[in-house]
Parts: sequence; C-alpha cells; structure tokens
Amino acid sequence: MVQHFDVLIIGSGLAGQSAALRLADTHKVGLISKRSLEDSASAWAQGGIAAVLDSQDSIEAHIRDTFEAGGHLNGAKATRYVVENGRRAIDWLIEQGVPFTKDEKGYHLTREGGHSTRRVIHVADATGLAVQDTLTRKVRQHPNITVLEQHIAIDLITGAKLGLPEQRCYGAYALDTRSGEVSTIGAQATMIATGGAGKVYLYTTNPDTSTGDGIAMAWRAGCRVANMEFIQFHPTCLYHPQAKSFLISEAVRGEGGILRLPDGTRFMPDHDPRAELAPRDVVARAIDFEMKKRGLDCVFLDISHKPKEFLLEHFPNIHARCLELGIDISKDPIPVVPAAHYTCGGIITDLKARTDIAGLYAAGEASCSGLHGANRLASNSLLECVVFSEAAVADIKAQPKVAIPALPQWDESRVSDPDEEIVISHNWDELRRFMWDYVGIVRTTKRLQRAQHRIRLLMREINEFYTHFRVSHDLIELRNLVVTADLIVRCALKRKESRGLHFSRDYPGLLPKPRNTILRKSRRP
Repeated sequence: MVQHFDVLIIGSGLAGQSAALRLADTHKVGLISKRSLEDSASAWAQGGIAAVLDSQDSIEAHIRDTFEAGGHLNGAKATRYVVENGRRAIDWLIEQGVPFTKDEKGYHLTREGGHSTRRVIHVADATGLAVQDTLTRKVRQHPNITVLEQHIAIDLITGAKLGLPEQRCYGAYALDTRSGEVSTIGAQATMIATGGAGKVYLYTTNPDTSTGDGIAMAWRAGCRVANMEFIQFHPTCLYHPQAKSFLISEAVRGEGGILRLPDGTRFMPDHDPRAELAPRDVVARAIDFEMKKRGLDCVFLDISHKPKEFLLEHFPNIHARCLELGIDISKDPIPVVPAAHYTCGGIITDLKARTDIAGLYAAGEASCSGLHGANRLASNSLLECVVFSEAAVADIKAQPKVAIPALPQWDESRVSDPDEEIVISHNWDELRRFMWDYVGIVRTTKRLQRAQHRIRLLMREINEFYTHFRVSHDLIELRNLVVTADLIVRCALKRKESRGLHFSRDYPGLLPKPRNTILRKSRRP
C-alpha cells in the first residue's frame, strides 16, 4: 500500500499534534501514532510548562536557571529562542482551550526544582493529560489530518536508500500492527516527534511507547546524534509493586515536600544547600547514594504537613492514585525511587527544527535542540515541544514543493514468519536489565565497557533476526532500543568528566570547557 501526504508526522505527543494542527489548514497531514492518539509521554507529564508569565520573573532569570540545571552545556541561541517564545506558546495553548489552573491573580504558577521563582503554569497535577486531551479532540475533528493509529514507523525513506545523489527524506515505511501490512508513505516533509527512550531501562516513568524509535531511525538514515549520555532519572517514582511507572511530580517538592529516610531523618540538606529544590540530577544521585549506602529499597517523600484541602486542590491525581494503593499522602509519606525519565540528547536540530537531512525535521524529546544541555530543567520539555513544532511548521510552509520519486513498496519476498518469539522477549529483558545495572545514575568506565560488549552481541543477534523474519511491533522496538542503548553508551564513554546527568566515578571532576558529545556515521542506505 502506498500513501502520500504533504507532511508526515511520526509521533502523536504534544510536538506532533501541535505541528499537525498548525499545518492542517494549508497542508494534508498524516499523523502516525504507535497506539491510540491518547498514548504518549506528553500525556504523562504532571508538573506543567515553564514560561515567563509573571511581572516579577524575567527572561534572563529563566535562561540562567536553565543553564544552571544544564551544567552550562546548553546552546545559548536555542535556550534564548525557547524562553523568549514561551509566553506565545502558552497563549497558543490557551487559545486551543487548555484549562490551566487559576487563582485570584490569574493563572496559578507553581515552583519546581531548579527554578528560582514560580513560573510553571499547570492544570492541577495532570498538565500533560489536559493538554493532550484538548489537542486530541481537535486533531480527530480536522478533515486535513489523517490519523494512522496502531502504526509504527520502521525506517525513513531517503535519497540514499533510493540510490539518489541528494540526501533528502521522502517519507517512511510503517507497519499497521493490526493487519501486519507495511505501508509506503511518501511526503514532502517528514517530522520526527517520537519522544524519548526511557524503555531502554528497567525502571522508567515513561509509557511503553518510549523506545527511541525516531532517534534510531534518524541515526540509521545518517543524521548526527548528540549528548545521549544525559539520561534524566526522575528522583521520585512511586515505589509500589502495583504502581507501574507512576510519577510523583516535581511540584510536590516545589510545594514543600521533604525527602526522608525510613526512620524519618531528612537527608537532602546534607547533599546540597538547595535541599529538595535542587535540580533533578542532584536529588536523584542523593537518593541513589542513601539507598545504596543503607541497603534501602526506597526513600520517602513527605508532604503530610500540608492541609488535606491543599493536597486535594494541587495534587488530586497523585492523592487518588496513592490512596488506591493504601497510601494517604495527607497522613503518610510516599515511598519513592529514582527512575529513567527523560532523554536530554537526541537528533541534532537547528532553530528551525531541521535535521542534517533535507525535508526531515525533529521536535520534542527525540531532538537535541541545545535547550537542555546536560540536564533538563523541570517543565522545560512541554515548552520545547510547542516552540519547536511551531518553528518546524514555519519552515515547512516556506519550502518550495519537491518532486517525490517513485517509492518502492516494502519487500517481504525473502523473509518468513519468526520461528521463536522468545528471542525478542529475552533480548528485550536482558538489554533493559544491564542498562539499568551498568549505565544508570552512577557510572564507571568498566561498567560502560561491559554494557557495550553485551550491546554488540545483541545487535548482531537482533539484526540477523530482522533480516530473516517478518517485522513485528516488538521486533521494531527492540531493534530501535538496542541502537539507542549503543548511542547512550558510546556518548558516555566519550565524556571524560562528570557533568549534569552523567556522573562517572572514574572522572568525578569537570573539564574547564563544556563540550557536546556528537556522534556521526557514514551515510549509507
């Protein structure tokens, strides 16, 4: 099956949906969603969106906080661009109908770790879900947007793949996971908005869809990738056998939550003068240190000193979910552990969200715009999605039309049905476990080398499987995860210092000048 659109968007989170809505009045848009439109990491974002909205705040203060959190590895132009466009991004979301929480002054702004003031606009404690629900309703209703749900992109179609001299993207191959049919999808412009790669780790706050697909596809197509060593571990994921991937928002600490040991002792002031309001990397390492030092399964986040009415107003979803599990946050401390949360590196993009390949754009967590540096400042992620999706749309609209060459259909003539699916599940489990053990919050060169050795063995096995058998949803994700794991480890081995989210026992100090870790590969089909 061959389909054609003006623009193909791979990924249906905030970056993808906002780009689709901005394009749809003038362009025919195809929007690929691995599951339903409602399933994305954006919908899981609890805290809010950081922007300069208060007269007591300033652009310079937000930039300064972003640089401080990011280990001063942030791109100066990208950071200023995003922060300066923050208010416009929020105004656009308000125009779409996002019901941000209000107070007597207007919109309620909360404060999160790493921010010097209150600047996080939110919808109670489920901002991402409210934003996603608002946009999803509009996307489903728009006649110019074709939503391809239950589809997973396999690979980009590029000039190199077609034997053409120009390095341009012409669309992608995508598997309909319900029918098993692979579609050839042609487009004038293609945008990757597939999110991050949290599922490369055993414990993550991300949904099951976060398997590094866009990053892996762009890398295979010849794009540069940067700063993949900077994986943000959220300090406070709910620790409970029935609470898969449930995040306890940064805002709980922003509103006075205290981290305690099982005996009630507060420990963050011993690690950083900012205590619970230190950036995420500092808090995650402190928790990791205390757990390993004392042999703990978890630590506790205590907000029980706040009035119950306050907790119900600010954290209704966290309160309800914890109560389902027998934890009353108005009386009991919340058991928490760090978990893989955000991929700060990704596909290198410019200020127009363009990648190294003509006609290919990337926005959101799959990209490396320069905003996050060595550690993302809380609530800058949704802001980046909106700002750079708008930038991509402006550039796409300004481009002249190009002739799309004849695109070959997916060739399954030399493959068969897989004989043993257990190979996929076993490799998936092995990869996530050794990434957690060897490439986690605290790293050593020896651990990274062990991980790299295992990754290379897995890559050979997975590539052989991919070559001989029909593609499936799980195989595509596993193939992408192992590529993403390889990029993380290669970047980590190249960084001979400890900066931001990358902490190495072998290189505990900072190098005098911050440098990006950039990976390049030879471009080939």
